[in-house]
Amino acid sequence: MNDDVPVSSRRRLRRKAVAVLGAVSLLVLAACGSADPTPTATSSPAAFEPVAQQQGSEITVWADAARVPGVQAYQKAHPDVKIKIVTYSGDANGANDLQTKVQLFDRTGSGWPDVAFSANVNDASWASQGKTPYAAPVNQGVVSQPTLKGFADGALNPCTFNGNTYCLRNDLAQNVLWYNKALMDKFGYPVPTTWEEYQALGEKVAEEHPGYLVGTAGDAWSPEVYFWASQCPASTATGAKKVKVDLQDAKCTRMAKLLDSLIAKGSVSKDTVFSAGFIKNQASKVLMLPGPSWFGQVLFNSTFKTPKGQIAAASPPKFEGDAKNYTGNVGGGLWFVSSHSKNLKAAADLVTWMTTSDAYQGTAGTYPAYKKAAVTWLANQKKTGYFAEDVGPVFEESAELIWPGWAATQYSQEAIYSSTVVPALNSGKTLTDTLDTWQTAITDKAKSLGYTVD
Repeated sequence: MNDDVPVSSRRRLRRKAVAVLGAVSLLVLAACGSADPTPTATSSPAAFEPVAQQQGSEITVWADAARVPGVQAYQKAHPDVKIKIVTYSGDANGANDLQTKVQLFDRTGSGWPDVAFSANVNDASWASQGKTPYAAPVNQGVVSQPTLKGFADGALNPCTFNGNTYCLRNDLAQNVLWYNKALMDKFGYPVPTTWEEYQALGEKVAEEHPGYLVGTAGDAWSPEVYFWASQCPASTATGAKKVKVDLQDAKCTRMAKLLDSLIAKGSVSKDTVFSAGFIKNQASKVLMLPGPSWFGQVLFNSTFKTPKGQIAAASPPKFEGDAKNYTGNVGGGLWFVSSHSKNLKAAADLVTWMTTSDAYQGTAGTYPAYKKAAVTWLANQKKTGYFAEDVGPVFEESAELIWPGWAATQYSQEAIYSSTVVPALNSGKTLTDTLDTWQTAITDKAKSLGYTVD
């Protein structure tokens, strides 16, 4: 965020931006299948061997403040389950609290929470590793297969390592093309379906309606919005701790050049949408904005205060010549069941409820990862009457279009982009100018965490 914004305001806006990235999702357990009564090992050489179980024992649940009401709702609906709730950061805002504590518990041999929520979609990259990973492989008899199959295609990819699934996804933050239908109609502009059309329209907007915007490149999550959609191999997993990083790939340079063109003309901002200056001076001039599904209610409605009936969502654009349109996502929380839990049945039952229950997930702040809960959520969104058009079909389509080549890693693309690219843009350099520096920063960070980089 801009340096001229007071620190307190920046922190508040940052917390608001990140808090929504992992909003709560729920659906009636009986409708989707509960955890199997007794988790058992499979015949696989890497079979999960639970610790001695103590049925009916208390489970400890770590969750952030936004998720605690959901855990309390589960507790109220299941009074026979003994639950100790611990409120913690949820690893929001780049916190590393869960991993730090787990490392301590690994050394002392006790203390692991039976269940933990994380707003950091990359946390499974470490929770699934080690001789005894913190996270239990929930696909090995911990959570039922029908439940696992009920998640959106690709939703569990950040949880999946070496053929096992180590968490359940709370919500999705799939990117779509947001646009102000009232303004688009007023200016007589069609909604672009390709990135080439998007660029041409951005250039036209700069000429005909200077000051209006079709995007931003100063947000920490800009790589996930633009470069992920372009299928740029900024971090493509090629092994358990091996990634390919190639920002000179044509699918990276094409997006960099596109954005450079629109930044130069002024129709793509170098600011972040959550800065006080942007909210005050530019929010009303956003014509289009590629971004996550939570932008609708959180950004346009709650933050920008855009009036009802103006904002709509379109399918993610694709580049001409590409077989299909892909997109990325910005956020999406994770629920872990501890491999050390002595009451896996209760832990898995809670996590299943928290991610699939209509009773809670249907009114959550962001799009549920569980498909059946998403149907209820979309129906409730339609009832609000906020959007100019029904966003349901676009959200459902985009949830299945996440490009699988962008890997969940132990390092944060957002942190690297913010510290490397954003300052360069603000100093007058182009994205194309910074690709090599950006590549070096990603590579160095990956290697420092033990990754082999192609």
